[in-house]
Amino acid sequence: MAAVLMRFVPCSLGPAVAPRSLSFSSSAAVRAVSLSTTKPLPERVKIVEVGPRDGLQNEKTIVPAEVKIRLIDMLSEAGLPVIEATSFVSPKWVPQMADQEEVMRGIYRKPGVNYPVLTPNLQGYRAAVTAGAKEVAIFGAASELFSKKNINCSVEESLQRFEEVMKAAKQEGILVRGYVSCVLGCPYEGKVSPVKVAEVAKRLYSMGCYEISLGDTIGVGTPGGMAEMLEAVKKEVPVHALAVHCHDTYGQALANILVALQNGVSVVDSSVAGLGGCPYAQGASGNVATEDVVYMLNGLGIHTGVDLPKLMDAGSYICRSLNRRTSSKVAQATCKL
Repeated sequence: MAAVLMRFVPCSLGPAVAPRSLSFSSSAAVRAVSLSTTKPLPERVKIVEVGPRDGLQNEKTIVPAEVKIRLIDMLSEAGLPVIEATSFVSPKWVPQMADQEEVMRGIYRKPGVNYPVLTPNLQGYRAAVTAGAKEVAIFGAASELFSKKNINCSVEESLQRFEEVMKAAKQEGILVRGYVSCVLGCPYEGKVSPVKVAEVAKRLYSMGCYEISLGDTIGVGTPGGMAEMLEAVKKEVPVHALAVHCHDTYGQALANILVALQNGVSVVDSSVAGLGGCPYAQGASGNVATEDVVYMLNGLGIHTGVDLPKLMDAGSYICRSLNRRTSSKVAQATCKL
C-alpha cells in the first residue's frame, strides 16, 4: 500500500471481513463500465519499485541495513528507473525504517535513477533532505476512517499538514510525489466514492505534487472499479500525472493495471517478489510483484527498460534474506522449469 501503516488491528479473512470484501465486486457496488480492448496502450511504462520501503516496512524481524542497501543496488542494476528507498517516519511507529539514514548513505546512486523516500511531515522531510534525498513522497487517503486510524487525523487535516512540506520542497527544488490510499475500497468504510478519490487527488496535484499514485491499499478492486475510479480522477488530474499502486489480495492486480494502461496511465508501482502483505487480511498477498508486471508488459510489447533476469536475481536475494518464498508467479514458474 501507499501509506505507512502506523496503527492497525490485523484480522483474518473470516466472516467479519469476507462479506464486506466480496461486496466490492458485486454488480450493485459497481455500475457497468466499458472495458474496451481497442484503446491504444502506452509505448513505455515507468515502473516505480516500492519493495525496499512499502514491501519491507511491516516485516516483524528487522532487516539489516546492509541487506536493504544490497537489494536497492541490485534493483538499480536491473534497470528500475525509480526505487523508493526508505521512509523518514518515527521509529516508534515503523521500527523497520529506523535505519533510513544509514540506508541513504550506503546505496549506490546510479545515474538516471531516482530514489524517493516517504515523509509524513515537515520533520521527516527535513531529515530526508539532510540525508541526501532529492525526491520525497507524501501520503493521504480517500477514506476518513482510514486516515484517522492510519495517521490520526482527518483527510482535510492531513492535506493541511502537507502544505508546509510542499512549501519547503518548492523552495529547495525537491520533487514531491503524492499517494492516495484506499482508492478502490477501505477496510473500515467499504466502497470509496470515485468522486472522493478525485477530490483528494486534485488537492495533492494542485499543491504541486508532480505525480499522484492511486493505491488499492487492500487489493479489493476489480477492473470495473478501476475504470470507474479513473474516469472520475482523469476529470481532475491529467492522466500523464497519474500512477496506479495495486495490491494483489484478491488476484486482481494485473487485470487492474491493464485497465489503467487502457485508460492512458503509464506509471505503475510494484514490489520485487511481491514483498508486503495486507495487514487487514492475514496471509493475503500484498503488492503486485514487479517481476509479474514486467513479464506482462514485455508480452504487450511495452518498453520498461527493466532487465527481467536481473530483477529476478534481486527477488531471489531478498527472499533468501527473509527466508521465505517469492510471491511472484513468474519467479515461481521459472524455478519449476
